[in-house]
Amino acid sequence: MTNAAQLLALYEQMAMIRRTEKAAHDLFMSGLVKGTTHLASGQEAIAVGASAALRDDDYVFATYRGHHHALARGATPEECLAELMSRATGLCKAKGGSMHLTKASSNMLGSYAIVGAHLPMAVGAAWSARLRGTGQIAVAFFGDGATNIGAFHEALNLAAVWKLPVLFVCENNLYMEYTPIADVTAVANPAADRAPAYGIPGEIVDGNDVVLVQEAVSRLADRARAGDGPSLLEAQTYRHFGHSRADPASYRPAEEVERWLKHDPLDVARGRLAELGVPAEAATEADERAGSLVQQAVEAAKNAPAPDPREALTDVWADGGAAWRT
Repeated sequence: MTNAAQLLALYEQMAMIRRTEKAAHDLFMSGLVKGTTHLASGQEAIAVGASAALRDDDYVFATYRGHHHALARGATPEECLAELMSRATGLCKAKGGSMHLTKASSNMLGSYAIVGAHLPMAVGAAWSARLRGTGQIAVAFFGDGATNIGAFHEALNLAAVWKLPVLFVCENNLYMEYTPIADVTAVANPAADRAPAYGIPGEIVDGNDVVLVQEAVSRLADRARAGDGPSLLEAQTYRHFGHSRADPASYRPAEEVERWLKHDPLDVARGRLAELGVPAEAATEADERAGSLVQQAVEAAKNAPAPDPREALTDVWADGGAAWRT
């Protein structure tokens, strides 16, 4: 059971992620972030709740909408914003950008732009953990659209056959880019309803409630560590922005947007804090600390040096080089 102090810490982490995403949006609109971004504002409770339930050495894989997972696993706002702004101090030294935030030192093993590509990788990481007897698990976060990709079904099947310690978490925000997932999927719950086909548990959780996410992931992680195999968790949520910065999301019904904005993860957490007797001022102070941290990160990232072109071909191989080998 999450106590008041723990929940307040989770709230502050979500507030930090929300502020970082807003900063990324503003920097993009001012021309300081090139390319595109896929913001996860509104989905913070999934990353924060799941991370709180995992061990530090567990493996995490995310999609191109993965800023929140990198931050939840220990990346700093400065590292992330510097990466988006192509600075040498960026999380990936300006080589990854928004869609490839990775913090390998924390076993956050990447954000992947190819839909569904990382699910088999998570299966491989889980197989490695079992082979080495480490007790680690692998967690693959993916969007609802990935449930109609072949790699999703291949990964679930192989993980079930080998009873691997892997947890599949679908961040179902109702839209696969611009198309409602319900329009092209035969089952009501695109992830959870597919689980029985592979003989694994499939659960649905309110992805905007950080406590419920933490409890669900904790329970399923324990199951995986006990040798009972994979599980599939469908976290229902909603992104506050469009698919990417080129998308105004005008295809979403106004009443739907309004309904989900009233179920904001930060508001849900504030409500839980109030129920636990935490003064509203404590949450406000947490917001202020998060805002100050992110503002400092923005200034540091703006003032950070550009990457050295001579570094372009480093880090291709594990030894740090790029020499061709056969």
